[in-house]
Amino acid sequence: MDLALRPYRSVLYIPGSKDRALDKARSLAVDAVIFDLEDAVAPAEKTAARATLTAALAMGGYGARTRIVRINGLDTEWGEADARAAASMDCDAVLLPKVESPAQLDALAALTGKPLWAMMETPRGMLNAAAIAAHPRLAGMVMGTNDLAKELNSRFRADRLPMLTALQLCLLAAKAHGRIIVDGVYNAFKDDSGLRAECDQGRDMGFDGKTLIHPAQVEIANAAFAPTEAEIDLARRQIAAYEAAAAEGQGVAVVDGRIVENLHVATAKSLLARAEAIAALAQ
Repeated sequence: MDLALRPYRSVLYIPGSKDRALDKARSLAVDAVIFDLEDAVAPAEKTAARATLTAALAMGGYGARTRIVRINGLDTEWGEADARAAASMDCDAVLLPKVESPAQLDALAALTGKPLWAMMETPRGMLNAAAIAAHPRLAGMVMGTNDLAKELNSRFRADRLPMLTALQLCLLAAKAHGRIIVDGVYNAFKDDSGLRAECDQGRDMGFDGKTLIHPAQVEIANAAFAPTEAEIDLARRQIAAYEAAAAEGQGVAVVDGRIVENLHVATAKSLLARAEAIAALAQ
């Protein structure tokens, strides 16, 4: 499946240094995995983690899940070696932390031919989101809301009011350039109702999925970012009604008392394509 067409409802962080976690990820119902060589790996373990992750990916078993390797920043002592190692790993993309300018992506592109993803987690990154999203090698963006909250010195709010401007800036940039964009993590992994509310908010805003810190969060994210049966049914009826209207020379149709125009048909077809991609991933 084309990397851009795959579902990204659930994107789980997995430490690149932990054999047990790397193995468990093979059986989880996640759409994508971020194999982390950065925050989840202690400095003393970073070199060994590189080899551990390389071996795990070579072993395979991750099916159709998108495999993304998050390296350390290129301004650290481990970043360049991570990037060179990831270039030969059996992965789909390389994720760079704390991206603040296209120049950082240029530097990474010189070290790997893999598709690039960008962590968006600093105020400067937010202000430069459009230029970052326009980079020709960029495939996706990941919101790093924990780091951003630290930089902003903001308080946690269930409605994420302090985050909304940053989230929307990155969403606009990603959508303008056709990039995948996934929402930040929800830290209280035992709070199902809070996670569900934040997933619903992210889906309503337009995110493609949510990054997760624990396997217990997968089911809720998958449900929140997947089309519902009612949405699928409506999409099919909108397409059928519009095609019938067009056959009679009409430019609009009516379904459930609402006007259906060409733009609604395009949205309906996109929704059905997403549902088909999710179904294909489960096979």
